[in-house]
Amino acid sequence: MPKNIPLINREISWLSFNDRVLQEAADKTVPLIERIRFLAIFSSNLDEFYRVRVATLNRLSRLNTKAKELIGYNPKKTLTQIKNIVVRQERKFNHLYEDDIIKELALQKIFIINEQQLNVSRGLFVKTYFRENILSTLVPVMLDKEKPFPELKDRGIYFLVRLIKKNKDKSRYAIIEVPTENLKRFIVLPETNYLKFVILIDDIIRYCLDEMFFIFDFDKIEAFSIQLTRDAELDMDRQLSEKFIDALSKSVQKRSKGKPMRLLYDTGMPLEMLAFLVAKLDLTADVLIPGNRYHNFKDFVNFPNVGNEDLEYTKMAPLPLKDLNIGQSIFSQISKKDFLINLPYQSFDYIIHFLREAAIDPKVLEISITLYRLAENSRIINALINASKNGKKVNCLLELKARFDEQANIYWTTRLEEEGVIVNYGMPDYKVHSKICLIKRFEKGRNVFYANLATGNFNEKTAKLYCDHSLFTSNPDITLELVRLFDGLQKKVFHKGYKHLIVSPLDSRNRLYSLIDTEIKNANDGKPAYIILKMNSLSDENLISRFYDASNAGVNIQMIIRGMCCLIPGLEGYSENITVRSIIDKYLEHARVWIFANNGKELMYLSSADLMTRNIDRRVEVGFPVIDKDIQQEIRDIIDIQLKDNTKAREINQFNNNRYLRGRLKGIHRSQTDIYSYLKNKNTKN
Repeated sequence: MPKNIPLINREISWLSFNDRVLQEAADKTVPLIERIRFLAIFSSNLDEFYRVRVATLNRLSRLNTKAKELIGYNPKKTLTQIKNIVVRQERKFNHLYEDDIIKELALQKIFIINEQQLNVSRGLFVKTYFRENILSTLVPVMLDKEKPFPELKDRGIYFLVRLIKKNKDKSRYAIIEVPTENLKRFIVLPETNYLKFVILIDDIIRYCLDEMFFIFDFDKIEAFSIQLTRDAELDMDRQLSEKFIDALSKSVQKRSKGKPMRLLYDTGMPLEMLAFLVAKLDLTADVLIPGNRYHNFKDFVNFPNVGNEDLEYTKMAPLPLKDLNIGQSIFSQISKKDFLINLPYQSFDYIIHFLREAAIDPKVLEISITLYRLAENSRIINALINASKNGKKVNCLLELKARFDEQANIYWTTRLEEEGVIVNYGMPDYKVHSKICLIKRFEKGRNVFYANLATGNFNEKTAKLYCDHSLFTSNPDITLELVRLFDGLQKKVFHKGYKHLIVSPLDSRNRLYSLIDTEIKNANDGKPAYIILKMNSLSDENLISRFYDASNAGVNIQMIIRGMCCLIPGLEGYSENITVRSIIDKYLEHARVWIFANNGKELMYLSSADLMTRNIDRRVEVGFPVIDKDIQQEIRDIIDIQLKDNTKAREINQFNNNRYLRGRLKGIHRSQTDIYSYLKNKNTKN
């Protein structure tokens, strides 16, 4: 472990990333409905941050001085910093929603109204909707000082209700869960004079509270929303067996009862109500975060567009590849050359077609694939089941420890096994995070292999939103090494000696060190030396130390990092030759690309791995070389376009101020728009 190198704390850096998401919500050039969705993404991100990272820090804080030795910083101090930053961000969030977006919607004749803004006719509509759709789903629980407080679900929305009788000191309290899991959160009300009205079911319930508590004698009733975020880390048996699946299922169920990490509460709540709640839940002040009247804002990602089309981003049709024809055998085409799919600009259907053809092709003998996160109605799963029904041997490694997808993956495991697919649950001590697929085909008396290797999941839903690269190849340098890798995964062992693939946890660290050290040597010898890296996160301290050494040797390093970055660029004596930028735009930048000058013989790799310690040492990841010269050039062109972005790119620096890189180049360069145009032009040329 390197000593005394300058670093940005990983949690603070992550919060800086989420602030970039909030910047998109504040950007008036972003279509209005999309700005609402960025608020939802910010909220969803923060929920997960508290469930995982803050939960981990809370556990570590109980270790006192040992924790500081273990992670290199004081977790209690960091928790205080986190709360201060989050409170500021929540204020900014509330200001954006209440004082900006609501007013912008009104200019578009769209009104999000609450229970106090209903006229008689809309009030009657709401009452009817409540009785027909909501009332039967509500179960108010009356609260008593003597009775234990009911268990609140992780991230559930609740109303703390107070029934007040004048001239009496005693109030009655109740708790109600808002049923957002089973009902739409937003209800579009009848239009009036070309004015559009939307109300949340939260406010419909508020409007109809008297219909639930009519048996009580009260003069006033009030309700304030709360949301509890709990520790979501799992404690489970490491044994990968049916026993493990049972243990995992139970752990997922217990997740909803984890230790409270954050209580979001409506700032309009009277102090005595908040004090009552805190006492009943036995909470400490550090978990209290003031919020607004609506929680689980992640639901706003589905906010209905009842206005014009220009309130959303224009949907860009996925581009075809000129040389890859879905109407012909994909194997015959891959046998002649490699192909690269750039998602979401180009269609994920090529991957589906690859598996569908394999499922019915008489020459295909076996399919092997690793799966991490899947779409809800997965066409990937359907293709694998179809292959099994057609007599193919199908080996599927389905990672059951994929965080927050555990329950879904348990379901898919059962479904696949019922259809005769051979399901491998993963490695005992390592998450299998690689995105690889290998197909064995019998041609002219011998086995020939075809592969798809990707930087993102085999998930057709996220493929429409995430920027990833997916490579088709039949190059034996890659496919024969994949044969060995899949054999090891099936046997739960690691085969060593990969020459072309870079595999975690075997050799990623040493191979990366070697690639960096080559650039350092070349720089010291006066030869051209540079490194270009794109990833989601950079936090491994040993790699950061190596990058500092490379910078000091004169290696020019350019990084594109969407999320967390613990390296500090531009520091004298450490990183004067390192620049880092982050691009947040319409799509989620998710690809991992590594480029090394290699004395004029540029080396390029794509990978499933970020440069985090967990990806290098504790996960099964696969980095793979880009060998085809045309594809190398295409990826290089895409990276160069991103390095020119002066519209959606922000500078990562020691101040975490997310300064836009505007005005650095002549003209307007927006990389996601420019990449789409680049690929469109390239694939329509004669």
